[in-house]
Amino acid sequence: MSVRRVVPDITTHSMAESRDFYGLLGLGEVMNHGWVMTLASSVNPTAQLTLTTHDASAAVQPDLSVEVDDVDAVHTAVLASGTEIVHPLTDEEWGVRRFFVRDPNGKVVNVLSHRHGG
Repeated sequence: MSVRRVVPDITTHSMAESRDFYGLLGLGEVMNHGWVMTLASSVNPTAQLTLTTHDASAAVQPDLSVEVDDVDAVHTAVLASGTEIVHPLTDEEWGVRRFFVRDPNGKVVNVLSHRHGG
């Protein structure tokens, strides 16, 4: 299992203002679905930040996202550890397969892989 990127998720009620603020720091909009927007550095595209107004399919908001190469393998390992899953393994309509897990600090982690070819 390998990690592709780790992205902080910030809940906002001011999407445009937040985008503009982080633009001052060198992050530009690279994805926008209305309820979720990803900002990234043009120099280092894996340096990212996600802004959300809510989550489209989960009852809780994640604090950070970790993209992995094999979400199913990570899900199996997390289940075996007995760690609390707070959103089940789901194929989302926007092209990711993901689940949420609560870390030992109470933070909700969105663990995901992008689906290819579907």
